[in-house]
Amino acid sequence: MDQIKCECGHANPVGTLLCESCGRPLEVEIKGEASFPDMRYEGMARRSQTYTRTIVDRVWNYFSSVKVAIGIIVVILIASAVGTIFPQQQYIPVPVPTEADVARFYTDTYGKLGTIFYTLGFHNMYSSWWFVSLLVALGTSLVICSLDRVVPLYRALSKPRVNQHSSFLKGQRVYGETELTEGQDAEALTAATAAALKKKGYRIFQSGHAILAEKGRFSRWGPYINHIGLIIFLLGVLMRNIPGFYLDEFVWVREGQTIAIPDTPYYVKNVEYKTEYWSEEEMAQKLNLNGGVIPKNYQTDAILYLNKNADLPGATPDLVEIKRGPIVVNHPMEHEGLALYQSGFQEMQLGAMNFVLIDKQNGRKEVAPFKLDLYDVPPEQEIAEGVKVRVIDYFPDFIMGSDGKPSTQTNLPKNPMIVLEITSEADQIKEKLVYVSGTVITEREDSRYTLDFNMPDLIDISGLMVRKDKAVPLIYFGSFVFMVGVAMGFFWQHRRIWLQLHGTRVLLAGHTNKNWYGLRREVEAMIQEIKLPITLAEKPKA
Repeated sequence: MDQIKCECGHANPVGTLLCESCGRPLEVEIKGEASFPDMRYEGMARRSQTYTRTIVDRVWNYFSSVKVAIGIIVVILIASAVGTIFPQQQYIPVPVPTEADVARFYTDTYGKLGTIFYTLGFHNMYSSWWFVSLLVALGTSLVICSLDRVVPLYRALSKPRVNQHSSFLKGQRVYGETELTEGQDAEALTAATAAALKKKGYRIFQSGHAILAEKGRFSRWGPYINHIGLIIFLLGVLMRNIPGFYLDEFVWVREGQTIAIPDTPYYVKNVEYKTEYWSEEEMAQKLNLNGGVIPKNYQTDAILYLNKNADLPGATPDLVEIKRGPIVVNHPMEHEGLALYQSGFQEMQLGAMNFVLIDKQNGRKEVAPFKLDLYDVPPEQEIAEGVKVRVIDYFPDFIMGSDGKPSTQTNLPKNPMIVLEITSEADQIKEKLVYVSGTVITEREDSRYTLDFNMPDLIDISGLMVRKDKAVPLIYFGSFVFMVGVAMGFFWQHRRIWLQLHGTRVLLAGHTNKNWYGLRREVEAMIQEIKLPITLAEKPKA
């Protein structure tokens, strides 16, 4: 590795701006108002400036660039903004969605933009591989940027130099020099200076007639504490992609139904859903609602089960009740980090169709009633002795396709079309009936059977948000660490004051990482207290 040799004889690594031994600028001569090397890292060489030969060095140097980190952040911000234009898939109001349902939702709701949004994969953006890769790249950049700068900064600050080179002192923005007056003692001057600065909270380092007064050094670590907090925060976010750490699902459960909660060993049963409304007696004042009502409470009475056979693939679920009770808005049902929130509802939905089979050729005699559960249609049932009803085809949300064949828009029974086959063993009859939109279509005009309708079974469907997030404590801790770093760097400054006596010549200089006005005031107050005839000249920042 190449080195730069200082006049004092010390060999410094390439990239060093201030000699590690004497503090003399290595590349810039200080003449009058000339610029002074950057002291952000105390002039120490960073690894990215020293090693450039191997592939590891090149990768390190790439991610150590602040410009690269800013570029990654900008890309993440733009992607996040695009991902919020339309709702993510987990938040769209499509009960039990299939991929076709999801695609149709974005197209029907948002038009061509929605189609593009879905096609490009922005509907599941935050869990996509490329977005996770961006977060990993940002975390890598934060780690390398921090290590590349914190190591040389620590080396410099851990060994503060008292006897800095005179050119170092002259290069500081706050600088002054004078001569000792007659009768002024060097020992007394250094002692008075140390006492005055100690009163203001400075830590004093002394070597002969040279003094270094320092305070607020810890504030220099503020940005790196910020980085640590951000890294912890990113780790918490990335841990959400580990199975079992994070769950954010939306499930629809109709009354009486028990369904499995995705990616968990739990099942939930909707015992009853109810919406309560305010009565006129409960209201503080009479309101003109124009015949409307004001909801008071949305509630699902539910039972949470644990499947004991969850670890046995293909085994029949063995459900054990572990909790039951109401799920109310803002009051979820919770169990071991799993929370079920009341998040949606669909009232008075079709649950089952009630038919009566009619024998037209026997004076429209009622053969037998039968029920078809629209969520679990029985393939065949015997409704009377020797009379069977078989479901040949079923379209929950009927629509005539572009090819002229029946199809379904969704898997919800919004507009059911049912094709039935009626079989009478006694009369050796097989007939087909089609029910659609409140109408019965028979196979022949002189068919034997038709259908009458009774009141359908109406059910309520609860929309439950299921959440589990074990990474939240880590995310909160990372946020707290970040704010500690912000406070450290924002409210405190690293201030240093040097005083050196070379015979009768007095050199005084000061440096801070910010708030130069405050430093200058402290130095001037110290000058007045020790009665030192010196004039400060604050140089403009280069």
